[in-house]
Amino acid sequence: MTSYQDLGLTPIINASGAVTRLGGAPMPTRVLEAFCDGATSWVPLEQLQAAAGKRIAELTGTESGLVTAGSAAALTLGTAAILCGYNLRRIEQLPHCDDFPCEFIIAREQRSGYDHAVRAAGARFVEVGFNEIVSNAGVRRTEAWEYEAAFTDQTAGVFYGYGRDTEPPLAEVIQRAHKHNLPVLVDAAGELPPKRNLKEIATLGADLVAFSGGKAIRGPQSTGILCGRSDLVSSAAIQMLDMDDHLQLWDPPPELVDKDKL
Repeated sequence: MTSYQDLGLTPIINASGAVTRLGGAPMPTRVLEAFCDGATSWVPLEQLQAAAGKRIAELTGTESGLVTAGSAAALTLGTAAILCGYNLRRIEQLPHCDDFPCEFIIAREQRSGYDHAVRAAGARFVEVGFNEIVSNAGVRRTEAWEYEAAFTDQTAGVFYGYGRDTEPPLAEVIQRAHKHNLPVLVDAAGELPPKRNLKEIATLGADLVAFSGGKAIRGPQSTGILCGRSDLVSSAAIQMLDMDDHLQLWDPPPELVDKDKL
């Protein structure tokens, strides 16, 4: 077995918590055992994803779920799902989406390097609002009406970076978006704990939520979760799974992918 020392590396004391740059969180023994056990057999991955998705749905209170290659991948897939749905022409065309709606509304104060995962799918951001407190220019922060005022026929959805102090409240943003039949994608990658966020964010009405699987959940560092509306999770699955097979032979579980809609 190769150790860090064999590679010339010196383990450090982690006083920062479950941060990606240090390898996330250590996996519990039962997770490692399940990981090793699963590595000794083969199963069709669409069946495994369907089974995992059912469990994710139970734990998050959502319609469906998907295991992804990290929370950034969950955001990219979630964006692609909102942009395309079951439209195979759009799926094939990504990240080029000039001929269909591809704008996501985002509060200017929620922009970060992590939102590149959304832009990687082809989406374009339209920024709204200001945080005058941070700029020492006043007391006002972004308000929900500013999202609605920015909606146009090119708007595909809303992107919301969830946090303890994020404004405006997610519920208000969702209410404004849903009034115009626009989905809301929530980045909650690092928002566990508290444990209640696993269900609470979806309960507020978020259409898709992304969580990290390698932080507080203590799964493998390179894992993530995308959960929410079953039709959007299904679109994400179509755009992620290896389907190098004849369509007539491919038999995905209907709870994961409704093949008849393709």
